[in-house]
Amino acid sequence: MPDKSLKSAQIAGTDRGKLQINVTSSLGLIPISDATVTISYTGLPDTTVEKLSTDSSGQTAQVDLPAPPLEYSVEPSEQMPYSEYNIQVDAPGYESVMVSGTEILPDVTAIQPIQMIPLETARENEETIVIPDHTLYGIYPPKIPEAEIKPMDESGEIVLSRVVIPEYVVVHDGVPDDSTAGNYYVRYRDYIKNVVSSEIYATWEENAIYANTLAIMSFTLNRVYTEWYRNKGYNFTITSSTAYDQKWMYGRNIYENVDRVVDSIFANFLSRPGVRQPILTAYCDGRRVTCDGLSQWGSQYLANEGYRPIEIIRYYYGNDMYINTAQSISGVPASFPGYDLTIGSSGEKVRQMQSQLNRIAQNYPAIPMIAADGIYGSATAEAVRTFQRIFDLPQTGVVDYPTWYSISNIYVGVSRIAEPG
Repeated sequence: MPDKSLKSAQIAGTDRGKLQINVTSSLGLIPISDATVTISYTGLPDTTVEKLSTDSSGQTAQVDLPAPPLEYSVEPSEQMPYSEYNIQVDAPGYESVMVSGTEILPDVTAIQPIQMIPLETARENEETIVIPDHTLYGIYPPKIPEAEIKPMDESGEIVLSRVVIPEYVVVHDGVPDDSTAGNYYVRYRDYIKNVVSSEIYATWEENAIYANTLAIMSFTLNRVYTEWYRNKGYNFTITSSTAYDQKWMYGRNIYENVDRVVDSIFANFLSRPGVRQPILTAYCDGRRVTCDGLSQWGSQYLANEGYRPIEIIRYYYGNDMYINTAQSISGVPASFPGYDLTIGSSGEKVRQMQSQLNRIAQNYPAIPMIAADGIYGSATAEAVRTFQRIFDLPQTGVVDYPTWYSISNIYVGVSRIAEPG
């Protein structure tokens, strides 16, 4: 087991990481303003490190917090590579939320999402979320080996005729046969961001993060495409068990750079020639556990050596592996037009995007209302730039692929009365 006595050493770390807390209602994507956020060390919960409040977008300012030295997370180490913090959130009319174990890495920004339940629907006075150890630091069971391509000649084995990016996955928070474990509806992109943040360190080289994200997405989409668990009589898409699938942690923080990587490639998966289904990509840490697939620590080493993401993928899976893109994305009003929208653009795609931004602005009033006239002028660019700032995208004022689908995703979220349970 990792040595928990090391935690006190992390508090005195000379490196720094950033943290931002985003607070929304559980009844739809409604930001909660003026929430009180209290940050303390996990090992010293009575010592307040920072006290913040949320703005009209339900967000706190970013704060600098002590973190362990960078070398603890960019190469294998027995030292805990992140600091852990408690986040207490209180807001009038809502059940309080306590998150224990938010992980702060050096030189990157952690984003801690908080969903608060209105008191009229709450069952308790406070929800407590405990984030377990990161998979590269804690002790978890190794993956049970599986074939990377599932047979297609068995009756009922394959349900979907094409690869579709789902709007949601249903995560079973335990091993498949644990009937006491909860099932959670999680937006697909949020699920991937959670798993990437749980499986590798956000301090790694960007090319290593891309390669690992591709492997995680392909694994997930194989489970979706083959209806793997539903064909076995279960009512979920995937589990949070490292023995059967990959680690997802309820309520954990993600990281700004992971957020952006996933948003830029979320429709991708890994393929082999002549195989329709996404490949069930095996991976492991490559240090304590080895496997016939991608080594997580090995990918970081290769990225340091200058390997591009596809070169890392082919190093571990062979030269016939390639990156594919799903042609269908569920839960979005319209597909990306295939080109960036910027000042001077015009037409129905611009008008549609403007209308969606205006609906989002009803929930996020920092975004200025604009004329939905199909003409991309300076006012539209400023509204886009504000949206990008709130939702952790590069603030270019241009609607590129990640921004288009982020606007669509948030628009769908704010247009619903409530998310699935």
